[in-house]
Amino acid sequence: MSEKKISKPCNHCKNKSASAPADSSKIHYEKFWLYRHCSSVQQRDRQAQKAGQLFSGLLAMNVVFLGSAFISSMIFNQVAITLADVWILLSILKVLCLFWIIYYLLGTSQQPHAVLYRDSHAGAIWIRGSVLLFGSCSILLNVFQIGYSTILIHCKSRVEIVFPSIGILFICTQAYFLWHHSKDCIQVQHNFTRCGLMLTIATNLLLWLLAVTNDTLHMEIEAQLREVERRFAGNETALCTCPNTTICKVFQKGYILLYPFNTEYCLVCCSVLYVMWKNVGRRISHHHVPHTKPKFKLQGVVFGPLLGAAAVIIGACVFMMYQIQATSLEPTRQVFVIYYSYYIVLLPLMSVGAVIGTIIHALEKKELDTMKNPTRSLDVILLMGAALGQIGMSYFSIVALVATDPRDLLNSLILSYSVLLIFQNITQNVFVIDGLHRRRVAAVAEGKHTGQLTVAVVLPGEQETTPSNKQEHGQTPPGKEEDTKEEQNREAYSQRRVSVLELGQEIRKASLSYIHTYSHLSWRRRVLREISFFLVLCNIILWVMPTFGAHPVFENGIERSFYGYSTWFVIVNFGLPLGVFYRMHSVGGLLEVYVTA
Repeated sequence: MSEKKISKPCNHCKNKSASAPADSSKIHYEKFWLYRHCSSVQQRDRQAQKAGQLFSGLLAMNVVFLGSAFISSMIFNQVAITLADVWILLSILKVLCLFWIIYYLLGTSQQPHAVLYRDSHAGAIWIRGSVLLFGSCSILLNVFQIGYSTILIHCKSRVEIVFPSIGILFICTQAYFLWHHSKDCIQVQHNFTRCGLMLTIATNLLLWLLAVTNDTLHMEIEAQLREVERRFAGNETALCTCPNTTICKVFQKGYILLYPFNTEYCLVCCSVLYVMWKNVGRRISHHHVPHTKPKFKLQGVVFGPLLGAAAVIIGACVFMMYQIQATSLEPTRQVFVIYYSYYIVLLPLMSVGAVIGTIIHALEKKELDTMKNPTRSLDVILLMGAALGQIGMSYFSIVALVATDPRDLLNSLILSYSVLLIFQNITQNVFVIDGLHRRRVAAVAEGKHTGQLTVAVVLPGEQETTPSNKQEHGQTPPGKEEDTKEEQNREAYSQRRVSVLELGQEIRKASLSYIHTYSHLSWRRRVLREISFFLVLCNIILWVMPTFGAHPVFENGIERSFYGYSTWFVIVNFGLPLGVFYRMHSVGGLLEVYVTA
């Protein structure tokens, strides 16, 4: 009778129903009211998963649009919507995210069979380390902001103290949550978890957007401050300025120095949270779980670290020289020439390395890894999306320079820099994405070769010691025990001496044979590691230079005079943070290529 009462499957469900797995008692299949009449449990689970992702995505979209409207209104109409109003909205969102994270830590993740699977590809150590590093810098940033606002409490709102205080609590809780639970594939409370993750992603995106707009205004004020000091030197104003005290100057300079890390922290958290959102309800089969994890080893790389270290040292010298000159009232033309010349030399080397690495990938016999991997898919999207920041700025610079005077020395350098930067981003993306999709193959030949050599090293000693001892013990007469003991000691000593010599010879042969095999059979892997390590160091120095204040795209004044002050600031402050994030994310991708090469 029960079989006759089964309803017909809906249009979203397939006709055939899959059999339930063996551990179905531990699996919490998703349910959704739109698909409650599906006959197949697996099909109902899939449709419910898609519906949950859709509704949580709509929640995040509405929150982002609401916050963007507030921030845009603050920029264009500061009378109706002030910065304090935006801070109040973001504080409410932070408190809601805090309540959900605490509930997840104490409630959802503690339920039976809540985390049956963990994504080994998600939450790599470098990205979790980035969360801790940038989170620590963001906490210091909020501390400096609290201290600065406390000193100027007579002319500042109390919201400027409450907002960073909530921010410190939010950053600490979120960093702990991402460090311990970034690999979770949660199997209970699917829809509530998705909505919580999407709310947290939307909050981080709004914090990033606010940081970008505030950084725009801050850079504009900092650039115009020189002319203001010239014209109004000695005139007292009623503005809320920092008093001439050491602690106030420390808070002010620390806030300016740590400000870029806040934007990077928000972007990194969004990427980790998105992977967690994709992994909600995901069930990973056992054959997809890797048994051995590749480890980072500096084996077989020489030229990559040397060239990369030279690039880092020269880049650090150029950066310090530029920063010293740029802090003066009028940056010299020679500083810009040196700065762009460094890029013009480094970018072609990086492009050539990426092209060679791509060719080696094409020559390899590794198969493409077509397994479903949300982390890798997100890495590809982030690399392509973040590269649009630098590529877009470069095209705007090309148009401005060609339309003005491309024959000038500085203009020609900037034009070459823009073209090379576009080419370098494209070639590096192709190399990294191709490397991430290559299936890792263990060094079978080396393993077999090493195993044979190990057996060869062990066998001689065993063949010479154990049989001889057995024969001597069996043939020793009882009346000559003392003589036989002396003879046994002499023979044992001579055998140990011979075995040690033979063992040394075998080890020497094994080492020479391994070096010979390694140099002849794995040249592709060594070249890939050299290129990957070189590109890692280059991307690190290219990340450090714009992060800590080197902004020649604004200071040179060429594009600014062509597009106008406000328009160029919008272009720079949406492209520059994406460029910084691209360099940081490229380091992680290149490390993956290096390890799996």
